[in-house]
Amino acid sequence: MKRIGAFLLLMALTVACSMPVQAQRMSPEENARQSRRAAKNQQKMLKHANKKQRKAAKKYDKKQRKQTKKANKTNRTNRTSLQSVRRN
Repeated sequence: MKRIGAFLLLMALTVACSMPVQAQRMSPEENARQSRRAAKNQQKMLKHANKKQRKAAKKYDKKQRKQTKKANKTNRTNRTSLQSVRRN
């Protein structure tokens, strides 16, 4: 029984291997199509990354402006308090 099963399995593999497989080479049209698709995806990813970078730069600039404004305000109050101390 085992020999028959092994023989049938061997025959099935032989038949499967002898069938022509679809050609592995791509046609020029398919290659061009895949290249366009890859280029489009690359552009999309670059656009997304650039947008994130612009957003981060904008956020950083805003934070810097706030810190500068706060520092200037602190300096003004310190100067004012020093001037009032000097007058007295």
